[in-house]
Amino acid sequence: MSNDHNPKKYSIPLTEGPSRAAARSYLRGVGFSKEDLHKPIIGVANTWTEIGPCNFHLRDVAAAVKQGIRDAGGTPMEFNTVTISDGITMGTEGMKASLISREVIADSIELVARGNLFDGIVCIAGCDKNMPGTIMALARLDIPGIMLYGGSIAPGRLAQPDGTHKDITILNVFEAIGSHAAGRITDDQLEAVEAAACPGPGACGGQFTANTMAMAGEFLGISPFNLTGVPAMSLEKAEASRAAGRMIMDLCRNDIRPSHILTRNSLENAIAAVCASGGSTNAVLHLIAIAREMNIPLDMADFDRISEQTPFICDLSPGGKYVAKDYQDAGGSRVLAARLKQRGQLHDIPTVSGKTIFEEAALAIETPGQPVIREWSDPLKQTGGLVIMKGNLSPEGSVIKVAGHERIHHTGTARVFDSEDLCFAAVQAGQINPGDVCVIRYEGPKGGPGMREMLAVTAAIKGIPELSETVALITDGRFSGATRGLMCGHVAPEAFLGGPIAAVHEGDTITFDIPNRQLTLNVSEEEIATRLAKWKAPQPRYKRGVFAKYAASVSSASEGAITT
Repeated sequence: MSNDHNPKKYSIPLTEGPSRAAARSYLRGVGFSKEDLHKPIIGVANTWTEIGPCNFHLRDVAAAVKQGIRDAGGTPMEFNTVTISDGITMGTEGMKASLISREVIADSIELVARGNLFDGIVCIAGCDKNMPGTIMALARLDIPGIMLYGGSIAPGRLAQPDGTHKDITILNVFEAIGSHAAGRITDDQLEAVEAAACPGPGACGGQFTANTMAMAGEFLGISPFNLTGVPAMSLEKAEASRAAGRMIMDLCRNDIRPSHILTRNSLENAIAAVCASGGSTNAVLHLIAIAREMNIPLDMADFDRISEQTPFICDLSPGGKYVAKDYQDAGGSRVLAARLKQRGQLHDIPTVSGKTIFEEAALAIETPGQPVIREWSDPLKQTGGLVIMKGNLSPEGSVIKVAGHERIHHTGTARVFDSEDLCFAAVQAGQINPGDVCVIRYEGPKGGPGMREMLAVTAAIKGIPELSETVALITDGRFSGATRGLMCGHVAPEAFLGGPIAAVHEGDTITFDIPNRQLTLNVSEEEIATRLAKWKAPQPRYKRGVFAKYAASVSSASEGAITT
């Protein structure tokens, strides 16, 4: 790329010349000087909210980013977009807003950026759906851009009876809810876990969806290596954020845009990193959605292929012992990139730092003796953390994360629920038996709408020892990145569209055959066809407003649940 490109490329029609005096007058009225308006205009999209810790600190991050932009010769203009906390809304009707918010975030950033003719943009994101939403917006805009992660929360510290402390995450709270419902812990013990799990701002600490997508951003090349992994409350956070501000100006000067970075090769890098780290099943949905924004062919089979050839080597929660801060302290994504390069599973691609990903990998500083990112010779599993299932229950595909459990075969009695709430109530009431397969349907992209995550249910099951290692679950909804156990999500086609999951009856048996990638309803094809011929689609749960608009335009989960 040329290094003499005029970084003020797109904003000239907005700010330059006598005819733009009115526009400049408006902007001067809010504090921009004459000199400011003749510099490159850099949008700073902020997903700040005071509703939850993931995004609470992002005003401070934005202030530092803006300082870096000014230091490097640009004029930052900050604006907000929405965000929904998955963890807070989990188990309620509000959770349906989460995936829908990904589309609203992408749409709103696109609107503001196109409306204001920014020369570049930094999107600051701190939670599950706002990271992929911001990357989708960057893909659409194709102006110099960065997705900057707000950073992970510090581990919670739970006092133990012997006077020591145990590191915990929000997952421990969800599982404690199940233990409390089963009478295994007291009110006071539940309160102690609740009070300790979230010690301050930052996204959920394990390799749940937020940290999975932050890592994916690095391996896509759209987020800066090393800066991305700095925890939310680290003393290094302000300088890391200023560095990102300076970095966007370099991208503008060199005209490096998302279309130069987001490619088939970068998507394969991100998938390999997700598989090696035991990342969230939501990465399947989000990376396919990002690929669709770039018109890059990518489907579920690509995840299965890459997972099969990528050993699982990062010992991270929920399936493992460590959290995001430990991963960063071990050397972070540069170390994982070096591992993948060593194995021949990393494509060399450009990144927003100006370095290629091979150059970033060469800068890896691995902490001696670190236990988090293992060598290929000592993997946690010989294959990656994601498995794509098909079979007569999910002919378009479904997703299982195998990082957190050992069962590869399971046959159980179907317990059928037409919403998440009904299943959660049954778990709480002790109505689920060892070996059962809970079927939660009508929670897909259209049927939910919004494809709710099921962490409240899955964590409640994990909190009951006699169910924890024996019960399985399938759904046309989603799972949180914190989910562990034999849980199969994204079942497609969804029940609302008459997918085979709509034909399951209470008392049928369902078989998981992970080695052969088959999810099977043990009923004849003729009987399934007969049941579906008698099936009638339920009425939409929402008939107006944003939920109805989303349901009317959303694609299958197998296509990334994007709106068209």
